[in-house]
Amino acid sequence: MKNYIVTGGAGFIGSHIVEYLVQMGHQVTVIDSLRTGFEKNLEGLNVRFFEEDIRNKKQLERIITNTNGVFHLAALVSVPESLLKIKECIDINTIGTLNILDAAKNNLNCKVVLSTSAANYGDNLVSPKVETMTPDPKTPYAITKLDGEYYLNMFSDQYKVPTISLRYFNVFGPRQNPKSAYAAAVPIFINNALQNKTITIYGDGLQTRDFIYVKDVVKANILASKVGKGTFNVALGHSTSILELAQKIIELTNSRSEIQFLEERSGDIKHSKADPSKFNALGFKPDYSIEASLKETIKFYDAQLSAKINY
Repeated sequence: MKNYIVTGGAGFIGSHIVEYLVQMGHQVTVIDSLRTGFEKNLEGLNVRFFEEDIRNKKQLERIITNTNGVFHLAALVSVPESLLKIKECIDINTIGTLNILDAAKNNLNCKVVLSTSAANYGDNLVSPKVETMTPDPKTPYAITKLDGEYYLNMFSDQYKVPTISLRYFNVFGPRQNPKSAYAAAVPIFINNALQNKTITIYGDGLQTRDFIYVKDVVKANILASKVGKGTFNVALGHSTSILELAQKIIELTNSRSEIQFLEERSGDIKHSKADPSKFNALGFKPDYSIEASLKETIKFYDAQLSAKINY
């Protein structure tokens, strides 16, 4: 049994990591401000929970003791919100990450696994995206995530803190909040399809994304906690168009939803696809196809709607 910290552990991806670690018999401590997370995501799980902000350095140092590893997901996660609240984004994502690293430094061989983002590539037209490309972050969110990667490398080199950064592409799955002002496409599409509501696509729908299921992201985090140093893409390495995605969801839900096309949003990247071979070389192999993961996700949201649970 090991002792792990999961920051942002009440959130979408974090709660899945927590669930897996608990199932494996580990002791898990969750640190979450509940800014975007929900305590209900941890229901039935035997964890220590601290409603705490990662900007509180002293509290982090008190909580992160005798720890084998930290899965660091707590962040200001919305790109649009980061543009409106630049200083707050820096305080949470950059200074907060430094606080985590400082606390981890006091624990022998405590590896820090940072959840970072494909947004660090910016709107570079080269595809697929490979880690050796020059980063080109366009928003405070992306800039601060890139800051985190550099600081993890620095703490590894200067203080011998084991670290690794995982650049997620488009993660989806159960517990992703479809009612957030900045919600991702998959939960919105599924919820609308289950209720036979119109599915809205901005642009022609031919823009592509590299989707990956949340349980495969959990698998990536567990592997990263054991091996690897530096920055790695986490993705399927396969592109799916937004139109394909909507059509597949309508098919799998037997929905009567119609697709409505609206004007393309400015700043939207047309195509996003990863080259995941660097991380795959460490032994990572996703378990879920797009269709299999959509089926599991649909089952979750269908149960939520049936139980009239507002997510």
